[in-house]
Amino acid sequence: MAISRPLSFDMLRAMPKVELHVHIESCLSAERIEQLALDAGVPMLRPREELFSYASLAEFLQVFEWWCDLLRTTDIAEQVAYDAAVQMSADGIVYADVLTGPRYWSHLDYVSLIEALGRGFERAHEDGYTDCRIVPSISREQPSEWAMGLVEWVDKRNPSRVVGLGLDGNEAVLGRTCQNFEHVYQKAADIGLGRTVHSGESSGPEGVWDALNFLQIDRVDHGVRAIEDRELVERLVTDQITLNVCPTSNVIVGLYDSVEENPIGRFIDAGIPVTVNSDDPNSMKITLSEEFMNVGSDLGWSVDDAVAVTR
Repeated sequence: MAISRPLSFDMLRAMPKVELHVHIESCLSAERIEQLALDAGVPMLRPREELFSYASLAEFLQVFEWWCDLLRTTDIAEQVAYDAAVQMSADGIVYADVLTGPRYWSHLDYVSLIEALGRGFERAHEDGYTDCRIVPSISREQPSEWAMGLVEWVDKRNPSRVVGLGLDGNEAVLGRTCQNFEHVYQKAADIGLGRTVHSGESSGPEGVWDALNFLQIDRVDHGVRAIEDRELVERLVTDQITLNVCPTSNVIVGLYDSVEENPIGRFIDAGIPVTVNSDDPNSMKITLSEEFMNVGSDLGWSVDDAVAVTR
């Protein structure tokens, strides 16, 4: 009989891992952001050592949007992508679907942005670093016409490394907006893009219901508040919708008091496909290996359990 090995951090860091919920804009270090601010002649919003401290999702998004305003050129975008792949590779990540929100790159149009990120990821992969693919993400407050234009451009140009479509934004502030993008997601499905939505974080279960009913999704980013609705849990099991869960991120923005409160183990026990992710690695001060260690320690995982979640 094979003996299941206990987890160790060194083993987890060496284990080939996949990340499916990570934002390129949060792969910058505080030092890099400070240098970008200096180059742009922009005063720091707060001291560097306090930059990545937040008490809520709303505060995080406020600080996040400030440093995103420093991402002003295609050269910066390409280098950010390259550096992110190097950083992920050092953590044992072999493949990543990387979200990018064109709304947050206000100095670039989405064509210039996505092409620059593609160049950076291509160059990094050629140099032996993590294989990163791009998932452009619509912000909920953006017009559906803009979103359709993005998807139609992807269909026409087939830009390098684009594999899916996302939707994000603070549902607690913006409300139930999924239905605004129903025809956009239909088009994305028609051309073969994967489809994910941030939901069930700032919203309750109703946000996940809307994503399922209007957007033909493959995955939900976060989705943790689905646990509050038994019928919704059963729907996720039946349809085998993957939840890309980010336990540390949920704690930092105030959704839970600790990683131990996250329902990830209950989702797994129910039969829902779950992945473990960092969400915003540098700005949440967490690596994927550390996230696996935190969750695995809480749930009593063996090496085999960590491998199963990765698969």
